[in-house]
Amino acid sequence: MTTTVGLRLDDAAPPGSRPVNGKRTRQNILDAAQTVFAEKGFSGANVNEIVTLAGTTKPMLYYHFGSKEGLFAAVLENVYAGMRDIEASLRLDALPASDAMRRLVEVTFDYHAAHPDWVRLISVANIHDAQPILNAPAIAVRNEAVVDILRTLLLRGVQEGVFRGGVDPLHLHLMIASFSFYRISNRHTWRIIFKRDLNAPDEAVLQRTLLVDAVLRFLRPDAG
Repeated sequence: MTTTVGLRLDDAAPPGSRPVNGKRTRQNILDAAQTVFAEKGFSGANVNEIVTLAGTTKPMLYYHFGSKEGLFAAVLENVYAGMRDIEASLRLDALPASDAMRRLVEVTFDYHAAHPDWVRLISVANIHDAQPILNAPAIAVRNEAVVDILRTLLLRGVQEGVFRGGVDPLHLHLMIASFSFYRISNRHTWRIIFKRDLNAPDEAVLQRTLLVDAVLRFLRPDAG
């Protein structure tokens, strides 16, 4: 008798078929879940729909993520990682503090603009008081990186004489992220209420410049 003791679920395949690639299956589930969660929210998302879109099965989903909450947390961790990886790759230490801050603000603005699903997913998490990610400490750990980057830039700017001291890096992150987030999360209501398309190219250029100028003026030594 053939035994399957110690066999991963991903390695089990019908006779004559090719084994399933575990990493690919996991990523397929993440991609499908991101689409469904962003479109239907956490409560409205259906596990059956996710596995159908991913081309896999519910046992595979639960094997990799444990639960619907675990899957949602993994999706959020994955999309946050995209932003954090870009920030880490910027080589900001090679730029003067003011130029480095400008670059970081621009990249944050651009990432939000290019990833509306990310904004929707974060909104979904907040609608549920972040309960689905309570048991996902990796998300908090990963996001500390941007605060560390800002703290380093602020200190360097003070040393270079271009930034004032006493600025809380977390509050600065809030300032940058909130503007970048809000223009995406509320773009539909703004279009109806104010008859302005915040995503129009000329609008986006003006908003990007506005945010960079606001941050750099806020940080000026004479701003305090």
